[in-house]
Amino acid sequence: MTHALLGRILVFLALSAAASGAVVALAGGRAPSDGRTRLGRALAAAFAWSTILAAATMIIALLEHDFSVKYVAQVGSRETPTVITIVSLWSSLEGSILFWAAVLGLYTLGWLRASRDLAHEDPRADSTLGVILAVGAFFTLLIASVANPFLDTPPPVPMNGPGPNPLLQNHPLMIIHPPMLYLGYVGMTVPFAMAVAALLGGRVGPDWTRSLRRWMLIPWAFLTAGILLGGRWAYDVLGWGGYWGWDPVENASFLPWLSATTFIHASMLEERRGLFRGWAMVLVLVTFALTVLGTFMTRSGVFNSVHSFTQSPIGPLFLGFLALVVMGSVVLLSARVHALAPGQPLRSPLSREGAFIVNNLLFVVFTFAVLLGTTYPLLAEALRGTKVSVGGPFFSDFAVPLGIAITFLMGIGPALPWGRATFADVGRALAVPAAGGVLTAVAFYAAGIDHAATLLALAGAGFAIVVALRDMGAPVLARRRSRGEGLGTALVGTLRRTRRRVGGQLVHVGVALAIGAIAISSTYQVQAEGVLRPGQALDIGRYHLMLEGTRNVRDPHRQRQIADFTIYDGAEKVGVLSPAMNRYATAMNPIGTPDVRSTADHDLYVSLMHIDRGEVGLRAFINPGVSWVWIGGAVMLLGALVAMWPARRRAPTPVAAEAPAAAGGGA
Repeated sequence: MTHALLGRILVFLALSAAASGAVVALAGGRAPSDGRTRLGRALAAAFAWSTILAAATMIIALLEHDFSVKYVAQVGSRETPTVITIVSLWSSLEGSILFWAAVLGLYTLGWLRASRDLAHEDPRADSTLGVILAVGAFFTLLIASVANPFLDTPPPVPMNGPGPNPLLQNHPLMIIHPPMLYLGYVGMTVPFAMAVAALLGGRVGPDWTRSLRRWMLIPWAFLTAGILLGGRWAYDVLGWGGYWGWDPVENASFLPWLSATTFIHASMLEERRGLFRGWAMVLVLVTFALTVLGTFMTRSGVFNSVHSFTQSPIGPLFLGFLALVVMGSVVLLSARVHALAPGQPLRSPLSREGAFIVNNLLFVVFTFAVLLGTTYPLLAEALRGTKVSVGGPFFSDFAVPLGIAITFLMGIGPALPWGRATFADVGRALAVPAAGGVLTAVAFYAAGIDHAATLLALAGAGFAIVVALRDMGAPVLARRRSRGEGLGTALVGTLRRTRRRVGGQLVHVGVALAIGAIAISSTYQVQAEGVLRPGQALDIGRYHLMLEGTRNVRDPHRQRQIADFTIYDGAEKVGVLSPAMNRYATAMNPIGTPDVRSTADHDLYVSLMHIDRGEVGLRAFINPGVSWVWIGGAVMLLGALVAMWPARRRAPTPVAAEAPAAAGGGA
């Protein structure tokens, strides 16, 4: 049996299992029965394993260079290294949709395992599975029709292929950056399905929200990692000296991250105080809709981006699916509006709840502004036939003040008590963090930072970090005093009991570090350009870049032209940087690989513009503080891991204790 035929059979099995499983599981959610539950879960497992095996079949076809498979003929090459050959699975449209379905298969298996004790007790587990499978049916339908990677290559079958997109081959981060984004994007299906299941059954309560929040944290962490790795890839490959350019496809990943972050905060209000239950559900539904929109942006070809694929016929299908998601969400929310009423009113704006609400509003404004700036050029062209562009200055104009405000609120919220606080309470709670923020700004001002917005961002970051450290440290010190334990014992014991709290504050520390680094690096970048011959030098800041010469290196899949620069800091030699221009057989223009010398307080970044007849055109940057963007990102991911770490099992809360549906009961 050929790889193409086996792949088509597996895709057909996946589509059949997803479509029938969705019907069975949704019916089981409406009219529970053990038979429907068992059948729905069996069909879900069949869908999951069929998609995973289909992806594995394509990987084998790529590794064996089976050019009788049309997708392999499009992206395969005998000269491509093995690792890059595997990565070719997601290098083009059809393979990326197949990979998407396989990742959804993994999440389906995860839900089956996580809900095995709940499946026969709570019909929402069946309904959740039904919605997951309905989404899976859509993607496998794409694979079986307009995005089929398992078509046969028309004769004559070639002996070799062009290889994957050169950008995919040019940096090792492209091995892990796309899978992280997929794990983030696709993972949003599970909380979306849980929200839909709760609305269908009319039971939305704290226990379900708590579980939904845990399932949201998983794709949120992967999406965070994907965005950070994408920024680092742009920094190391594109050669313009930065890591974020407000590209439409960059924004496509940022939008669901913003709305998911808003939900994570809003779910705490619902869980702790019974506030804004409906708002939390809206945010989950919006987050999934934004992932569908982001997928459309990436794969339809309507946006011009280095990250996007070419024009394809799946764009209208994605728009139809997005319309179905939006309209279905609106109908469900309208039908369950009474069940989503808040449990109690806001007692005082001077409280943690009040700060969280303002934080939510700012995140919503941020999300809407990014969405508007990203989609406006497309809407203007569609409606008026005029081409317009929205560049970085538009986004920076609102991102800077909103980012500073969110940073301060990130510290204010956890510092305030739940319920109600007096002005005196607020003053006592914020005095030490405010002093920390002021001292942070003063220290950076003394170091030469005098830009007002940058100092405000740094003050906000210092303020938030002090609050986070105090919030994590106070319980440890209290435990030491009350129990007489050593610091290590008290720390471990407190961490076991307050994982979510510690994890959340670690995320805040990471965000604060990243925001401070972004503020400095975007304001105080130094740039210099020049055309040099061997023995000539370019000066930038305190550095002296001496061109020693150029050399050619041939790899199996590319040819590299490398320029070697000796770097002097004053009179002291501190190292060598070797940026390169890479030429691929399938690319008209060479692709650069900058070289970077990183220290704790700045990067020296050297990028080539051209190498021609012994002359080297280069662009050099001094980027202050950039390393702390990545350090902050690592701290954010550590915090997410701590918050997600499973706690000891507790007895389940009876379903009857949760919020009942409005008159009319179940769906």
